[in-house]
Amino acid sequence: MTVTPETIEQWLDSEDLGDRLRAVNQMRTLDPTIAFGLIQKAVADANARVRYAAVSQLSTLGTQDLPLTLEILRDRMQNDSEADVQAAAADAVGALHLQEAYPDLQTLYTRTPEWLVKMSIVAALGELGASQGFDLLADALNQENELIQTVAIGALGELQDERAVPLLIPYISSPDWQVRHRVAQALAKFGRADVHQALQQLATDEVEPVAEAARAGLNDLV
Repeated sequence: MTVTPETIEQWLDSEDLGDRLRAVNQMRTLDPTIAFGLIQKAVADANARVRYAAVSQLSTLGTQDLPLTLEILRDRMQNDSEADVQAAAADAVGALHLQEAYPDLQTLYTRTPEWLVKMSIVAALGELGASQGFDLLADALNQENELIQTVAIGALGELQDERAVPLLIPYISSPDWQVRHRVAQALAKFGRADVHQALQQLATDEVEPVAEAARAGLNDLV
């Protein structure tokens, strides 16, 4: 069966959930300009799975009209009832480097009780590279959820704000090797004496991926 924009539009109007999910998936086969026009309907679907699939595609399709995409993503972050959809919207903001959405990310972070949404926001701030996100990322380091902490470490490295160094160095002694690995990668973004010492310590780590990341960081600092 040949899938056309008209076919996908019919599926989007179907009462069958499977049809609507298939419509969103098949949009990947269309010209991005056409797909962007169709995805806007799916973003407002009554079913959260359809909305999630549609919002996730905006990470790439959103380049067709960034101002409109920003408006859509803001709406989904502020008004969607499902955490998965809000998280997908935050992911798309980061992927599209929409720094104008920082206030929306900040507001959602402070209001949501959902760890998945918080983690997506933290990751997005790393991709945005906006220094105004430093305080939020510093807060994320103090979250009880270890996944949020780990993502925050990486995001602070991407931010490359010198204030992050004294916050990151204590984590070189974390009992979790994945945290130490992420710290090694993050510290490699900074060319400071105390960073050099921390990376030297990590370069002798008993877990090889950690030691390898630290050695790579030291090589980059030379």
